[in-house]
Amino acid sequence: MIRRGRIVAWLAAAAVALACPLAASAHAYLVRTVPSASGLVDVAPTSVQLTYDEVVEPRFAIVSVTDAQGTQEVSGKPTRSSTDPRTIVVPIKHVSEGWYLVYWRAISADGHPVRGAFTFAVGPNPGPAPQFAVPSVSESVATPGLVGFRFVVFLAILLSLGLLAFRLALVRSVVDRIPELPLRRFAIAFWVVTAVALIATPLYVDVATARFALRSPFDLGAVLPLVHASAFGRSFLDLELCMALFAVAAAAALWVDRAGRGGRTIAELLATAGVVLAAAAVLFVPGAAGHAAQTAPRGVAVALDWIHLATAALWLGGLIGLLLLWSTLTSERRREGLVIVVPRFSVMALISVTLLLATGVWSSILHLPTLWALWQTSYGQTIIVKSALLAIAVMAAAFNLLRVRPRLASRPVGREVHLLRQLVGGEVVAVVGAVLGAAVLTSLAPPAKALALESKALARVGPGAIASTVKVHGYTLRLVVGPNRAAVPNDFSVLLSRNGAPVRGAEVKLAFDMLDMEMGQQQYVLAETSAGTYTRAAPALVMVGHWGLDFTITPKNGTPFEAFIVDRAGG
Repeated sequence: MIRRGRIVAWLAAAAVALACPLAASAHAYLVRTVPSASGLVDVAPTSVQLTYDEVVEPRFAIVSVTDAQGTQEVSGKPTRSSTDPRTIVVPIKHVSEGWYLVYWRAISADGHPVRGAFTFAVGPNPGPAPQFAVPSVSESVATPGLVGFRFVVFLAILLSLGLLAFRLALVRSVVDRIPELPLRRFAIAFWVVTAVALIATPLYVDVATARFALRSPFDLGAVLPLVHASAFGRSFLDLELCMALFAVAAAAALWVDRAGRGGRTIAELLATAGVVLAAAAVLFVPGAAGHAAQTAPRGVAVALDWIHLATAALWLGGLIGLLLLWSTLTSERRREGLVIVVPRFSVMALISVTLLLATGVWSSILHLPTLWALWQTSYGQTIIVKSALLAIAVMAAAFNLLRVRPRLASRPVGREVHLLRQLVGGEVVAVVGAVLGAAVLTSLAPPAKALALESKALARVGPGAIASTVKVHGYTLRLVVGPNRAAVPNDFSVLLSRNGAPVRGAEVKLAFDMLDMEMGQQQYVLAETSAGTYTRAAPALVMVGHWGLDFTITPKNGTPFEAFIVDRAGG
């Protein structure tokens, strides 16, 4: 038992370690800027405009505009454009001729932060672009503090729902046989975890919102108005409201419950129906506001998430309820009570864990673009740890169902009761560890769909300046990228030849996909500047990390073909 406990503890610790991923996680991405990135304007602009693929809250946005000496040129706070809600406008001072660095930070709809930077020049003669000192463009919400808070919220909610289900469904059958069974302990446990959920949820929203806004969580005057301004904050406010309604429905159901008095009355049935509806609403909110709602097909993803949470609540709450029942019954009546509950719970537990694994595998297929993303991304590694913990719990649940339950019913001894308590305790540790893994998982953005393209990469290049040659369909491509750094202008050149002769008049398109997160695709056309040489200067590498460079080449008198390169851009 000690050895098994160490294994479970190690797996739980691994889930904690995954709370500190190497890559940032975000969904919003920049699609257009005014002035254009790396562009030249003859007239000094009065503002900088940033347009994203989704609506972002300007009160969470941070935008800095500095010259080559680091002087701040911003003259006001970011505001939303009156013509496009996806655009943030930042007023700047009257700038002189020269180069300027724009550094920005925004919060996407699901609470993930994203940063980036680009340059622009004011002419007509700004001179060569200087080497700006670019701040870090990596950030993650999967910090140990926020993950810990999220874990407490999830665990308390699941325990609250599961304990009430255990109390109303299974404990009632024990009271019919053992009328003296005290129900007070079950009520106390339920109200304690419910209170933790109701208190921890707004505290988590306050701490997370403060981090997004780079403020102190104690600065309530500044933080609280921002909670309702973000989709992230509103979703957790909805969760708090649904949890409060569930608590009210639970109070009514417990008040009218008449355990030990035969069949259920109409009042009990109506109260139970209210509890079920309120619990269903509580379980619906996380999926509707999280990754599931952003994954196609959306209906299937949200349904899988709902079933996953519902079965987890029934299983985890039932395990804790079983331990409470074990400790509440006297030693003389313990076996009698367990003989009633264990057979029913064992079947429910095995069904629950089977559905947990099935919905988890299905959701992973929807979220992961490739199989190897399981072990090469923080998101996939967390899934592995979570699955390992659930597998341990499956084995314990199966042993309870197939071995302990028959022995418990046939042998009037206490050894089986003691074994049951140990196995249930092990299941609790494993499931709580899986909930921790879920807290980490929901704090990470799923891998980018473009990651599936990596398997067809002809070469892997970077960091640093690139000069690499690949061959495809009889053509030779000499790729040159410099300086291959994020958030600065980069020059991209392709020397296209066939049988040693330059290929002229081809159409060369270059698409950029961020492989570490979902950021959308940028695409540019490379112009032929000399025989067989196609070039373009572009600010496409907006973040440090791995990029997919997908060349689509259409020769003048030939068949189009593609060449995919994986590039690692440094900072």
